[in-house]
Amino acid sequence: MDDMSRAANGGTHQELERLRHEVADLRRDFYNNLGPWQRTQLSRHPQRPNLLDYVRMLFTDFSELHGDRAFADDQAMICGMARFQGRPVMIVGQQKGRDTRERLARNFGQAKPEGYRKALRVMELAAKFNRPVFCFIDTTGAYAGVDAEERGQAEAIARNLRELARLAVPVIVTITGEGGSGGALAIAIGDRILMLENSIYSVISPEGCASIMWRDTTKAETAAEALKITAQDLLRMKIIDEVVAEPEGGAHLDPLAVARSLGGALARSLDQVAVLPVAMMLEQRYQKYRVMGQFFAAAPAASS
Repeated sequence: MDDMSRAANGGTHQELERLRHEVADLRRDFYNNLGPWQRTQLSRHPQRPNLLDYVRMLFTDFSELHGDRAFADDQAMICGMARFQGRPVMIVGQQKGRDTRERLARNFGQAKPEGYRKALRVMELAAKFNRPVFCFIDTTGAYAGVDAEERGQAEAIARNLRELARLAVPVIVTITGEGGSGGALAIAIGDRILMLENSIYSVISPEGCASIMWRDTTKAETAAEALKITAQDLLRMKIIDEVVAEPEGGAHLDPLAVARSLGGALARSLDQVAVLPVAMMLEQRYQKYRVMGQFFAAAPAASS
């Protein structure tokens, strides 16, 4: 190969490297500036890691517990005992399912009253045996069917809210995908609230908001902007405590990397809460939710 050919090949190689770096920079810039609607789509990605994936990657000795001891075993809600870094803990969370058959069996992650009562049963066991509780949220919301309402869906959710607020063990909550409405909140009252970078947490879905506000579901993107549902928005508003980073393109592209990041965040959160006396932990949990939505300081009392 003569000098001219070598120079030409070297120039081509340098140009390819320049283009690769430029593409990588553009991709990074794109994923770092995703809008709320784009993050909503990523939170719903069918290959996104689910609860059982995180159980497999982060916990050992998992043993699932079934049934609410009153009506049935709700497959949308998974509960069980496990060990986290050698420490016995309880796990509660929603499972949407991966394929059509599993999604139908698990009701697309939409729990019925028996699911929330099963979760509460396991949380009460956690308090009895002094085990921290890890809650994982991924649901569009509680099931709104007639049968669920007949069996007391609202009462089951309300009872969970009350009991979680005073549960005498650390409760660490992670929103891994969608955190929808009361169906999410019913297992999301905790001492530390974490969100994966491309997860969402909202009182209503963007489509539901658009159908109510504008009677037009095509305005879901506008609704997503207005609702402030992203992890970044909620961290700024102090609704959550930490955002767990995901790889470029979403958690489904590198589940092990996400699990490592989440494992570190869970360990930090548990260490921060576990050292507190129970009375102080419960008071901090109460104050955490008491001040949510308070955006203006109270005016000072007029001096007499």
